[in-house]
Amino acid sequence: MAEGKVEERGEAAEAHGWRTAAEASALPAVSGHRAPPRRAPFAAVLRVAGQLRSDATGRHALAAAFAEERAHGHFFLFVPVFMGAGAALWFAAAADPSPLAMILVALAALLPAWRLRHREGWPALAAGAAFLVPVGMLLAALESARLDTIILDAPVTTEIGGRVLSRESDARGAIRYRVALETTQGPVLKRAPGVVTVLARSTHDPIAIGSGITGRARLGPPSGPSLAGLNDFAFDAYFAGTGAVGYFYRAPTAMAGTETGLEGRVRREIATWRNSLTEHIRGRIGGDAGAIAAALVTAEQRAISAETVEALRQAGLTHVLAISGLNMVLAAGTFLVGARGLMALIPGFAERYPTKKIAAAGALVMVTLYILVSGGAISAVRSWIMICVMLVAVMFGRSAISLRNVAISAILILIVTPSAVTNPGFQMSYAATLGLVAGYAAWRERPVRRESRGGRFQLIGGSAGRFFGGLLLSSLIGSLSTLIYSVGHFHRIPAYGLAGNLLAMPVISAIVMPFGLMAVLLMPFGLDAIPFVIMGKGIDWMIAMSNWVASWKGEIVIGRIPPLAFLLIGVGGGLLCILRTRLRHAGTLLVVLGIGIACWPDGRPRPEVLVSEDGRLVAVLDGARVATNRARPPGFVYDQWRRALRLGELVKPDMRKTAGLTLEDAGEKPAGAPEGKRPRRKADRQKARDALTAALDAAGKGPGFVCETKAFCAAVSPSGWRIVTLEDTAFLGTACDGADLVVVPFALRLDACRSGARLVTARHLRRTGALEIRPAAAAAASLPEAEFTSSVETLDRPWSRHRTYDWRTGSFDNGQAVSDNDG
Repeated sequence: MAEGKVEERGEAAEAHGWRTAAEASALPAVSGHRAPPRRAPFAAVLRVAGQLRSDATGRHALAAAFAEERAHGHFFLFVPVFMGAGAALWFAAAADPSPLAMILVALAALLPAWRLRHREGWPALAAGAAFLVPVGMLLAALESARLDTIILDAPVTTEIGGRVLSRESDARGAIRYRVALETTQGPVLKRAPGVVTVLARSTHDPIAIGSGITGRARLGPPSGPSLAGLNDFAFDAYFAGTGAVGYFYRAPTAMAGTETGLEGRVRREIATWRNSLTEHIRGRIGGDAGAIAAALVTAEQRAISAETVEALRQAGLTHVLAISGLNMVLAAGTFLVGARGLMALIPGFAERYPTKKIAAAGALVMVTLYILVSGGAISAVRSWIMICVMLVAVMFGRSAISLRNVAISAILILIVTPSAVTNPGFQMSYAATLGLVAGYAAWRERPVRRESRGGRFQLIGGSAGRFFGGLLLSSLIGSLSTLIYSVGHFHRIPAYGLAGNLLAMPVISAIVMPFGLMAVLLMPFGLDAIPFVIMGKGIDWMIAMSNWVASWKGEIVIGRIPPLAFLLIGVGGGLLCILRTRLRHAGTLLVVLGIGIACWPDGRPRPEVLVSEDGRLVAVLDGARVATNRARPPGFVYDQWRRALRLGELVKPDMRKTAGLTLEDAGEKPAGAPEGKRPRRKADRQKARDALTAALDAAGKGPGFVCETKAFCAAVSPSGWRIVTLEDTAFLGTACDGADLVVVPFALRLDACRSGARLVTARHLRRTGALEIRPAAAAAASLPEAEFTSSVETLDRPWSRHRTYDWRTGSFDNGQAVSDNDG
């Protein structure tokens, strides 16, 4: 009978894809419930390659590895991977893919994917990918069509009226309003955006959320990438529902707001609650500590000074400011432990009722309230979903920490907001979580050596060692997991981020977050003063440690890396964390290949000239030095250039004033003329030509720009290109006659200079975005042979289509952005 049972089990094992013990003994020992010991990655890759020399052995080994991964349920973890890949492909396309084609592909792959869902091997995985990738693309298309955000086509000054959706204050008292736009006057916008973000710098009484607001404002479309391959802020604004950004000329005034539906009233109450909570916390804790305390609760970070933010960034602590897994786990864990402790103090309560499950239910309610007041960032939503799954698992007595929880949260986010897959916060959040959960699983399943332990001191020392060792390991894993995303998106890494986390995280974990939670819970009773004071002291310690670590000057600027390298390293790292058998070393191979591509020389010449999207900032690169036409270049653009291209010393322009060159205005401004338009000036043509010639001669001898105040700036690139940027169009003819490249930050109707010089105006830049100009492969001596690279790769996507809109005709000109501007 025993033999019959063994045979039955063997037949069942074969039916489910498992081999009998006899067959398994002839194969490499890769199956089982315990992960094999990890060896050096290169040795593992070589070992796998050696085994694959024999086709039969290779097939058996791969089949056994696939069977083990299926037994552990790891194939389910690829569901969000394939969905995210499909969404990423849709967003990366040059034009909107056909929805019908995506539906047909998904339907064609549905039957094979369903029939092979219980099989092992790569055909089942490929069938799942063939179905899930077009599903991800369809979800991305649905989100884009559902939002249908109208983005303002060009800068304009108008009188706006609307309803305040939310507001944020910074350290200097300026208030940024998010306004649901309802009316525009002088002029009336034909294609008005639905929601705008407007900054009010003038001192005024804050306008209540939900109230009406009106004022004269300067609005403009969200900016595109500062260079090719950098973050597209217009894309982010489109999926955030923001159609324009700008500022009020004067303090806005309140007016009666319009009534909204139930959803609008709920959103208004949550925004009011969030704003009141933020202001209360800042009132209890002053300075940057109060601003950071508010950011930890409500995610409003505008009040934190730029110096403190930079110090936190260099110390590797900016992740603390985001409402992420750390904050959620600390808040839920503190509530869980505290609630169980309080219930244990009630005589007989713990014996009669399941205190652990009751505390988990209370923590579930608490984290839900937390997500409501935190603004709903992607990292916060991901953390909330994972914490909810974990707490529900605790309530039902299941395992709380697993990679399946990570996959479930990712699937839910991708179903609702597939655009999150392009967000650096989403990528870094999941990379860190994936690495930490995989690291925890490997640590939990490690072989444990039992040794005798004795003495109270050794026990205490062992507990402290485990605490700090766990903190060190968690910081190291988190830093390594997010390293490629820091390099790919921000082009820099904090060299001493590990030290910053070791110095600050114990205080954050033991003081800041527990006392912050305690203060928020005691706030309705007016007993929050002391906990907030203790929380503020802990944050002061974190700021002091950040400043100390930042003083070490350990920031490493990497520069742009090829997209292929970014993709290979990211996918390879994911495979290393998801898989448990020798199949994971395919990820090792991808990581090594990606690092090799990243380190391989690009082969293209370095850009010599950079032009910002608005045409107001122009830079000339000469070796390690960079010269700009602005003495104080705008940090928002220049910092991105500096990190992406690893720019060195900044050479400021030589400012001059030539008597009689810039004359008075030709006449008074006509009544009713639009604001913001620079009046033309009259200039003596000969004086202008002489001044420009002198400026170009001086620029050819020196490293930087030579500028005539409020007139023009001149520079010479390393290839000998003569470059002129204009502040006044009265000097356009002179500049075209004397330069090879003329940059005008105004929307002129001209397409080219009659002299043959290249003319770049705001109208051209509207379609191309920022420009990089580099010599052609065959050392171009003249500008027409140079390579122009635009930051806007396509104009046929919803977040860039506004660049082709003509308000005069009310239609779109869907021409493609060109890399070599004909103007």
